[in-house]
Amino acid sequence: MSVSILVTLNSNYIRPLKVMLKSLFVQHPAATFDIYLLHSSILPEEIADLEQYTSMEGHRLIAVTVDETYFSDAPVVKHYSKEMYYRILAFRFLPPELDKILYLDPDLMIINDILPLYETDLEDFLFAAAFHDRIPLTEINRLRLKTQELPAYYNSGVLLMNLRLQRETVREKDIFDYVQDNKKWLILPDQDVLNALYSTSIKNIEELRYNYDARFYRYYKLASGGKVDMDYVVRNTSIIHFCGKRKPWNKHYSGSFHSLYKHYEKLAFPSLMR
Repeated sequence: MSVSILVTLNSNYIRPLKVMLKSLFVQHPAATFDIYLLHSSILPEEIADLEQYTSMEGHRLIAVTVDETYFSDAPVVKHYSKEMYYRILAFRFLPPELDKILYLDPDLMIINDILPLYETDLEDFLFAAAFHDRIPLTEINRLRLKTQELPAYYNSGVLLMNLRLQRETVREKDIFDYVQDNKKWLILPDQDVLNALYSTSIKNIEELRYNYDARFYRYYKLASGGKVDMDYVVRNTSIIHFCGKRKPWNKHYSGSFHSLYKHYEKLAFPSLMR
């Protein structure tokens, strides 16, 4: 069985994407992945390089070019680009025979098996995702996003997507209209849209296992009474997410999992790390 993975990015994130994919492949030696890449501006030679990189690992890259006018007027911020919105409308661009797909941000690191997540029964939910509930911000987000129906504020970096149901129920116009009407309120743009429109249709997944926020190692450890220490993460966490502006591929990064990221970076780029 082939596992379908979705990524959406521009050329600036190709290097982190390769590291993320390397960690994915290393952790699943017996699996076969179809990597669907939605983009609007990546150069043909860059696509060819990614295809070769993926095929050499025994997997397949399928690049899908999205018309650059999609979300051309949508708000973006420094470390995000308009490609982040493509995941919300992925069902519009992906092959109709695909019933589900797992979206992964390029700023993730896979350190254990994610196939149980991929095999999660989505039931009648549009998505499955985790929320980071360190600080009680739900009420603030309800006001900011102008919705009272917000059970949690979900992170959009890891999304299991029910493409079949999305094709039946998600309307492009609702998404475009919300973006246009709420531009000045969108702080984490695509994530805000996802939560404002679909939070009641998101199935919760375990944060510590599938969307561990690398910034908060000390918090997780303290909140668990010491249980969620480094040993616990290495044994039990499947996905570490380098949320926020500080990224492990940038100079002067010094987070808790920097050395582990550098390990996968060396595997992805052995000739450049000598």
